[in-house]
Amino acid sequence: MGHLITIATCSLNQWALDFDGNLQRILESIRVAKQKGAKLRVGPELEVTGYGCQDHFLESDTYFHAWEVLAAILQSDEAKDMILDIGMPIMHKTVKYNCRVIVSDCKIALIRPKLFLANDGNYRELRFFAPWVAKKVEKFYLPRMIQKITQQTHVPIGDAVISTLDTCFGAETCEELFTPNSPHIGMGLDGVEIFTNSSGSHHELRKLNLRIDLIKAATMKVGGLYLYANQQGCDGDRLYYDGCAMIVLNGDVIAQGSQFSLRDVEVVTATVDLEDIRSYRARMASRGMQASLSEAYERVDIGQSLSRDQDERIHVRPTLAREPHYHTPEEEIALGPACWLWDYLRRSKTAGFFLPLSGGIDSCATAVIVASMCRLVVQEAQQGNQQVIEDARRLMGDENAELTDPRELAQRIFYTCYMGTQNSSTETRARAKSLADTIGAYHTDLNMDTVVQSIQSLFSFVTGKTPAFRVHGGSNTENLALQNIQARLRMLLAYMFAQLLPWTRSIQGGLLVLGSANVDESLRGYLTKYDCSSADINPIGGISKSDLKRFIAYAQNQFDMPILAEFLNATPTAELEPITKDYVQSDEVDMGMTYDDLTIYGRLRKIERCGPFSMFSKLVHTWGDALRPTEVAAKVKRFFFYYSINRHKMTTMTPAYHAEGYSPDDNRFDLRPFLYNASWKWQFGRIDQEAAKLEADTPASSST
Repeated sequence: MGHLITIATCSLNQWALDFDGNLQRILESIRVAKQKGAKLRVGPELEVTGYGCQDHFLESDTYFHAWEVLAAILQSDEAKDMILDIGMPIMHKTVKYNCRVIVSDCKIALIRPKLFLANDGNYRELRFFAPWVAKKVEKFYLPRMIQKITQQTHVPIGDAVISTLDTCFGAETCEELFTPNSPHIGMGLDGVEIFTNSSGSHHELRKLNLRIDLIKAATMKVGGLYLYANQQGCDGDRLYYDGCAMIVLNGDVIAQGSQFSLRDVEVVTATVDLEDIRSYRARMASRGMQASLSEAYERVDIGQSLSRDQDERIHVRPTLAREPHYHTPEEEIALGPACWLWDYLRRSKTAGFFLPLSGGIDSCATAVIVASMCRLVVQEAQQGNQQVIEDARRLMGDENAELTDPRELAQRIFYTCYMGTQNSSTETRARAKSLADTIGAYHTDLNMDTVVQSIQSLFSFVTGKTPAFRVHGGSNTENLALQNIQARLRMLLAYMFAQLLPWTRSIQGGLLVLGSANVDESLRGYLTKYDCSSADINPIGGISKSDLKRFIAYAQNQFDMPILAEFLNATPTAELEPITKDYVQSDEVDMGMTYDDLTIYGRLRKIERCGPFSMFSKLVHTWGDALRPTEVAAKVKRFFFYYSINRHKMTTMTPAYHAEGYSPDDNRFDLRPFLYNASWKWQFGRIDQEAAKLEADTPASSST
């Protein structure tokens, strides 16, 4: 009678507008699914075009080329005798929709548009697409190029489900899983046994458990089989889509793909007994009551089955449940940004990376992430990944490179430089060199005092004035300007060396400059506009200082890098002011707040959506045992003052890997003014009133 079915979902490293590459990866995923015995293959959201096309979704070319790709799939041998769930944008009645195209044995069975669009955080789907109306089904007239292939003039488009000869499945897309009234609820009550979810979900530290919990809860509640597909990799912007394709049955994970990978195609399969779904549902009498009252979906019949004759598959057994796998945050930092860097490097066709290595923990973290990338490349090459081998050999300029040593790869593609001045210490210079040697980077070391002095001399010649550092009697204005000269010159030197260092080694091409400003410094504005924070890309720009420290402690042991202990024990310092016997510059002293405090402020401001008064109202309780209300008020006001006067710096920040929910990225994630009334007169006045009232009502003995 044949109740066993084998199904497949996948993670694909698609690239926005790379129609040829996207097609090849889709076809490869179908081939692998067929080889593993699957009859149903589910792919990521908008896999034909790539999810991150942004405003290219407003162009008719994008839709035309998407149909051309689908035409190639329909004519392929891979599509024969398969049911495919393919993601692409479609225009219907001059309205654009984010759609799933269900293909059955080389014919289109259904076009299912997305009902609920993602339109917060990093997502702006309502800018490009319109949402479809639930349960609505219409005729869609196919383009002539498709009609010639399938001999169909029109197909249904809408919120319908597919009936095979042995089961029923329905699609929901990414955001629809996260909504309160998800489509799988209604579909499950109407007898749909298999749910496909095609996603374009990005990585964020500590986020994967939310996704898995939602999928497990969905099938635990309504029963059924859930196939989750996701994009994986960098498809052209700040996001890294973190794969983790999975299959969940009745609340249990039975198959899970990798979250971070250098493989362009990863297919996950499982074998399931359909009777397990029916038995699971039958045990709940209350479900039957609700199901009998539910509104029916329109069903589209196809003449295929997912199961085969059981006599032919006597040794095939259902896949057993397993515990989901989660990486620690330290592992996520080691893997996610490393994979993102690799995609960016190989697709940009540049010769490698250039990093100003200061001897501090931020540039150290960036360097260690590049080292992690080299380790992943070598591991993948040794496993026979031909795409990785081809890309790595091209970058190294050696068609016969063995790819057995991460340090050898780093020596060819990773350049570091310590840019010292008279304000730099011997300790940071030594740490930078030791780290570069440990990683295998091509390291240079320079003193830029003559360049700094020439700029200062020019200013003195023009104005007749000579600025001085604060420790030498100068004002705050002079002190800041002299620091900024050094910082900005480092940016100029970084780009010059990035262009010319490969040339000095007879290597073609230039280098991508890496930035290393962390998310907390960006939030506070503790950086010089157009300094070394200005780069091509920044792998740590969305990661907090505290997480970076934990990552370095992890890497010290995991990557066998004892030198990292010295970075962990060093006081964070910009080294832009002269060192005296009584003064050594410290980041936290300069900022007037700790990095841990900045993490708290950042989460409250962005994730909890707190303005100044709301933040004070929360922190006065959180910190009430240690600080008086007026002290809490002073800390909150100090943060918002510096945040607001420095917000303009976010408009020029280097594109950074998105990893944190409180990122101040001005591009599309954290949309705020960049000219504030930094006095916050009304808000700060209200805080002062409340603080005074609370302090008057609080016994003196209750605070320390």
